[in-house]
Amino acid sequence: MRELQLATLVATPPEGDDWLHETKFDGYRILAERRGDTVTLWSRNGKRWTDQFPTIAAALARLPAQRFAIDGEVAAVLPDGRTSFQALQGSFAGGGAQLAYFVFDLLELGDDDLAALPLEQRKAKLAELVARAPREIRYSEHVVGRGAACFREACKLGLEGIVSKRRDRPYAPGRGRDWLKIKCILRQELVIGGFTEPAGARTGIGALLVGYYDGAALRYAGKVGTGFTAKLLGELRAELDPLEVATAPFTPLPARAATGPRVHWVKPKLVAEIAFSEWTADGRLRHPSFQGMRRDKPARAVVRERAK
Repeated sequence: MRELQLATLVATPPEGDDWLHETKFDGYRILAERRGDTVTLWSRNGKRWTDQFPTIAAALARLPAQRFAIDGEVAAVLPDGRTSFQALQGSFAGGGAQLAYFVFDLLELGDDDLAALPLEQRKAKLAELVARAPREIRYSEHVVGRGAACFREACKLGLEGIVSKRRDRPYAPGRGRDWLKIKCILRQELVIGGFTEPAGARTGIGALLVGYYDGAALRYAGKVGTGFTAKLLGELRAELDPLEVATAPFTPLPARAATGPRVHWVKPKLVAEIAFSEWTADGRLRHPSFQGMRRDKPARAVVRERAK
């Protein structure tokens, strides 16, 4: 699998006709490769995810090309057309979410490596490839220019945000400035370093204690106590109990007043997606809400995202 191109978080969208703007989908980034009769889906950290999305793999196998590499995002589609990470999480537990693979780049087609072509040319070839694709495969439309207007409309529609890309640039693996992401709602992955006991009628856990890596140190970012179903609270407790350790993984150790008296520390191995309103001056999350677990990103890769 080749390394993916990643977007840099910025506060405002770029202007000018050098840029095209796409919807920021709320799902799992997936690279799809076909070699003859075999379709393989790769997560962004290089794990095979074909078995997780069999309907997507089957739909890709019906495309009119025996060899390709497509970049896109698998997401659960709500009735109003928006994508939902929570609904996608529910699909793993047997939920009936409608899954779609939103495709936005074409890196290989037949014997040709297309990565050196300008983005706009790659997207044109991709649109042609998926023109008559099954409904599970959806081409990611874009708008040229008018970045601020596109962003306002995305936020008005309740979307996560937009991704702005230089239309004239080749595919460049890694994180750079040719792809920019602008979010309507603040969200990011955070590492679970502990949890609190439930209180009252609640079962499972009370809240997750989360943080991010700053070099080798795991920094405490706060506790997350909303966004869970009763079933999920129990599942999380069963997953966290085997990871319990005697000492806190955070540096510096968070104050007891910040975490509560009934705390369990765990090995920092699991990653959760958290939505929140803002970062406080002391590096804590304000109004955090649990969105789901991230199985596609290792804990040590989680850092605080800052708009540049």
